[in-house]
Amino acid sequence: MKKVSFVLAICLGLVLMATGAFAANATQNLTVNATVSARATLSLTKSSITFPDADPDATPSVPANENAVSVTAKVRTGSASTATLTHLAAGDLVSGSDTILISNVTWTASGTGFQAGTMSKATAQTAGSWVGSGNNSGTFSYFLANSWSYATGSYTASSTYTLTAP
Repeated sequence: MKKVSFVLAICLGLVLMATGAFAANATQNLTVNATVSARATLSLTKSSITFPDADPDATPSVPANENAVSVTAKVRTGSASTATLTHLAAGDLVSGSDTILISNVTWTASGTGFQAGTMSKATAQTAGSWVGSGNNSGTFSYFLANSWSYATGSYTASSTYTLTAP
């Protein structure tokens, strides 16, 4: 009888342990937060371009030696927000007291969202736009309208591309 009682006690203990009578549980919730802000990164493979001298009759539009310039515009913004790339020249091309209007410099564009344009010192020109976030790659090729009326000299101008991700 002792043997049966002992076996019964072991079986009852196993049943109680299997049903969780001796188990303990505790739970705790975890809230996960993440901050994602608007970001913009712009890179051009060239930081300067040069237009060589050319005969205006033979070459009415002088391509820059560095064509094509690769452009990468990485933006993180809202899914319905429009990121824009603009270009603004600081002034005309200048050599001493001589000038060539910056509007004589144009660019063509390839790549989704990139746009061709004409340089301006008065108004920022749109060079690209994209809806939502993304990594956008393309190229710009630059051209100078050639003219017999330009005075000889080495001309320079500075300009700025600005990528905005609202």
